[in-house]
Amino acid sequence: MTHWFHRNPLKATAPVSFNLYGVASSPAANKICNDLRTTRARLLDMFTDTTCTPEIMKKSSDEYFALLQGFILPLDGTTQENKLRFIQNFRWTDTLQGNIASAQQDAVFELVSMAFNVAIWYTKFASRLETHIPRLITPAEKGRDLEPRVIDTYIVQSQAEAQEVAIARAIELNHNASLIAALSFETANFYQKADHTLNTLDPECSSKWKKYLQLKQHFYMAYAHCYHGQTLLAGDKCGEAIRSLQEAEKFYSRAEALCKEYRQMKGPGSTAKPSEQLFFKKLGTFIKNTLEKCQRENSFIYFHKVPAEAPALELKASYGLAEPSSFELPPLSAQCTPEVYTSFDLTKGPKEDKAKAKHDEEIKPVKEPDLKPQKDTGCVVS
Repeated sequence: MTHWFHRNPLKATAPVSFNLYGVASSPAANKICNDLRTTRARLLDMFTDTTCTPEIMKKSSDEYFALLQGFILPLDGTTQENKLRFIQNFRWTDTLQGNIASAQQDAVFELVSMAFNVAIWYTKFASRLETHIPRLITPAEKGRDLEPRVIDTYIVQSQAEAQEVAIARAIELNHNASLIAALSFETANFYQKADHTLNTLDPECSSKWKKYLQLKQHFYMAYAHCYHGQTLLAGDKCGEAIRSLQEAEKFYSRAEALCKEYRQMKGPGSTAKPSEQLFFKKLGTFIKNTLEKCQRENSFIYFHKVPAEAPALELKASYGLAEPSSFELPPLSAQCTPEVYTSFDLTKGPKEDKAKAKHDEEIKPVKEPDLKPQKDTGCVVS
């Protein structure tokens, strides 16, 4: 994954003790606090555990979110805010802003921040976060992870990368060239949309990410023109096929140049190496060989004039498009009953946590494992 896809770093967070001594005035209330601390720590460990599977991640996140909702959902039979929502402070970094953390004393901030990290872990499921963000009391600052432009870019990039898998699969199974061209064109448009979404973001934190999105857009435009050229040749439109393949060459050359620019850029996130992957290299060879074939056939058979303008890509994939998976939070934990809720006494106030960090103190970044690709067939992209 680190060799083909650009990945911004995971969000880092300060430890949370949930020590609500005095406020948690019953054994059941104290158990909820203890379980919140342990399930949160376990979930954070899963982000860097190389043996973690989607099933383990879901179990770990469900366990924590089920308990955390006891600090968010109304448990007293009314529609008023849960009295525990604003009792605990949470600190999180942002994927584009380095190690300086944002802090909010709000359980909803914790929910969407942790869910954001889970979404990055799953990558293509990032669209799950949108419904809770409007509930935040403190609006997201410009360039922060929960700001609409950043969220929207992650969502569109996730759709594009999920679609890359469909393209690789279609190539591997020798599907129709017109379908591969259409899927590639739609994927390139996703990457362009993601790039444009970041246009008004501070270049200092977004330039490297934008460069990655641009190189992927040009790479899949090269794919689209290449396979569209094959479709035109099959329809005896050899002159147009040649022009389409020439356009594919131009996009591929630009993608190569963007790869070099991307590798030299500084900024948040890992540095992918797409131009070194067989999947990337094979396209260059394929374009060259297909163009030479078309030129030979045009010289001996068709004698078609090559148009000055490349054929328009008016392509729409009929199937194979990636759709975001739906997401629902787990049910409220059975521990969070109205009776336990009443045993949290806010009038007593929690004792000051001695280990509480300063708000302006940097948080150490998450040390993510470097996962090496096991096999490169030329079509496996992740």
